[in-house]
Amino acid sequence: MSSAQNGPWAKRLKQFSPAQLLALFYALAIFLGAALLATPLAVRGEPLSFLDALFTATSAQCVTGLTVVDTGSRFSFFGQSVILALIQVGGLGITTFSVYLFIYLRIGVGAKGRWIINETLMHTPVGSWRELIRGIVVLTLVIEVLGAALLAVVLVPRLGLWPGLYSAFFHSISAFCNAGFSLFPDSLVGFRDDPLVNMTIMALIILGGIGFLVIRELLAWVKGGGQKARRPVRISLHGKMVLVTSAFLILYGALFIGWLEKDNVLAGMSFMEGFWASLFQSVSARTAGFNSVDLNEFRAPTLFLMMFLMFVGASPGSAGGGVKTTCLALFFAVFYNRLKGNPHVSLFHRTIPDELVTKALSLVLLAVILISCALFALLIVQSPDPTHENPREFLACAFEAVSAFGTAGLSMGMTGKLNTTGKWIIIVLMFVGRVGLLTLAFAIAGRTRRFSTRYAEENVMIG
Repeated sequence: MSSAQNGPWAKRLKQFSPAQLLALFYALAIFLGAALLATPLAVRGEPLSFLDALFTATSAQCVTGLTVVDTGSRFSFFGQSVILALIQVGGLGITTFSVYLFIYLRIGVGAKGRWIINETLMHTPVGSWRELIRGIVVLTLVIEVLGAALLAVVLVPRLGLWPGLYSAFFHSISAFCNAGFSLFPDSLVGFRDDPLVNMTIMALIILGGIGFLVIRELLAWVKGGGQKARRPVRISLHGKMVLVTSAFLILYGALFIGWLEKDNVLAGMSFMEGFWASLFQSVSARTAGFNSVDLNEFRAPTLFLMMFLMFVGASPGSAGGGVKTTCLALFFAVFYNRLKGNPHVSLFHRTIPDELVTKALSLVLLAVILISCALFALLIVQSPDPTHENPREFLACAFEAVSAFGTAGLSMGMTGKLNTTGKWIIIVLMFVGRVGLLTLAFAIAGRTRRFSTRYAEENVMIG
């Protein structure tokens, strides 16, 4: 035990900051996955270039779903297994696996390990790290197995026993981890009118997107009898913000998609088929990456709405990306309280610390700046010839950039058209979208100096 703690690798790891360790864990998994996907064993036909393998590994590890080659036809069973492993590790979080490994090896969890878990999974302290990690892993496996069993009811009769079971498990894991990888070339367009597939995939996406601790709170609330119990289990402020905001975004998105596309994409569908298509795309746009309708057929307002949903993304401590639902809730809370003249931000009869409000505003601002810079660079490298530029291409590039940052995985077909520089831009966006904002959040919240210089105040004109 002491030799493990004082070994050369342990000493080197102690030299890294927690933010650097978090990024390092993700980067190592990505490069390992890329090395495996670049081997002839991972593909059918000619081996992938290392850049395409790196793109696929980054997309899988960052649970994005953007692909430069078709997953079902281009990758072998080994390659698909590597992708599935990257999705599972990325969905649960490298930190969960790392800390669980530390506990298993009896190395223990230090201050850095505790910080990593707090930033990735926690909003309130817990008594036992071991029970927390074990509970997350067990809960994940139970949900994924149940999802696979429901999907198998539809997929086994269509594909056969073993292909159907394999496809059911693959799509269940991909949906719960909000990855969006599919073995079908048209994603889930062929199941657009199937209620069981729609409800199962949407339930998996929602559960994976609200976060592990919110699921634990809901289970405890249901087990305790809800509000009818003598001592009801209280849903935390974090849980209330996540549940209310998620429900609002899903319903808001579905209603507007249905309204905007009723005379376009949904015109030739029955009422129930249009209902499932609208609701599915609203849920999937929140970092999941599946689609049951060809996105190129959507109108520009619908695509802009989906960009907003992708930008917001899932919730903290979940398998999804984006700026998170709690940031959106804090934005509304700030505006509402300021309009009422309240100097503090209150929500659900609780006051939000000013530090968290500043953190949320900073994260959104940094995300907008990052996406804007990436979009500008993407337009330059993807549109070198002015004679072939068109407004739809700008929308496709913007959609791609937001999708990569929000780890949503939806695309208007731009992914397959990316050149070498464009692929690197999307790789960086996917990595930063999954890892970078967590480290930036820590830097913003953790580097406040107790004693700093304060100069004389002077007003400036705004608005």
